[in-house]
Amino acid sequence: MITLTIWSDFACPYCYIGETRLEKAIEELGVKDDVQIDYRAFELDPTASREVVSSTPDRFAKKYRLSIEDAKAQIEQISSLGRELGIDFNYATTQYSNTRDAHRLMKLAEAKYDRSTVARLNELLFKAYFVENLVLADHAVLLAKAIEAGMKEEEVKEVLDSDKYDDEVRFDEREAMMRGVHGVPYIVFNGDFAVPGALTLDGFKSALERTMKKVKDSQPGERAHQCGPDGCELL
Repeated sequence: MITLTIWSDFACPYCYIGETRLEKAIEELGVKDDVQIDYRAFELDPTASREVVSSTPDRFAKKYRLSIEDAKAQIEQISSLGRELGIDFNYATTQYSNTRDAHRLMKLAEAKYDRSTVARLNELLFKAYFVENLVLADHAVLLAKAIEAGMKEEEVKEVLDSDKYDDEVRFDEREAMMRGVHGVPYIVFNGDFAVPGALTLDGFKSALERTMKKVKDSQPGERAHQCGPDGCELL
């Protein structure tokens, strides 16, 4: 069994793109039954407001010191990578907010439910943000997605109305810090080597094949895209 440990954030476009490419690579190689994915929390901005305070183009322009027109163009280029994978990627109209409760919800799923439910919730949260443009700090949104994933309503409400699993989220982030992780997605293949970024489909296939053969190497040489606390790498 191969274990892939993935640090990511639901507000990170390259995380959604990278994880989708990885899933496709696993499917095309026919190794789905041989791969176990462990999800780790990484908040791009732990101090982000629970309320939406600006539009994505405005926030993007300010962060990268771009004009609104150039910001929209960069956002569209990133969105196009998602659309190439069949995702109705709507990055320009995302509603940026705090993602800690979404990560706590994932920790509940990991603690109480099977891996298929965890994977389903992970996908639904990314879709909620980038496709449906919902506010991930909204407990009503999180509750609806958890129920859709197959989780129990009362159990989810209990967690969302408390600070339960907050320590688990902080533990993941401390571990990332100890590993020197400054951007996500960050994927560790079976403890052998790390891939810091969203590789191409072929890049992920190569990394998986390398792991299958138990070949230990540093990391694939191709350049990969990441998002960090200071923003996402521009194309």
